[in-house]
Amino acid sequence: MRCKVLCTEDIMTLVGLLLLILVGALCGAVAQMIVGFSAGGFLGSVVVGFLGALIGTSLARWIGMPSLFGVTIDGHTIEIFWAILGAIILLAVLSMVRRSSYRTRI
Repeated sequence: MRCKVLCTEDIMTLVGLLLLILVGALCGAVAQMIVGFSAGGFLGSVVVGFLGALIGTSLARWIGMPSLFGVTIDGHTIEIFWAILGAIILLAVLSMVRRSSYRTRI
């Protein structure tokens, strides 16, 4: 029988959360190095990495691509390749928007 309120199997440990933050930050940092556009410091890398993971995995599932370089921490899987690809797409869009708004202000 599945728990309806809160199960102990659904709770992430502190170490698991810190590892997921670290993996997200690494994916965001790699994407920032590839694109050449930085969305901020460590927190920016974490946000870009997690949003990139959402974008990349959704895109990969929509296209029907296989899972590549999946890392599972406390039952949560981050697919490294798709997270970096999604972060690259996110940063490319952000850099175009920010650079175009910068040009119009001059």
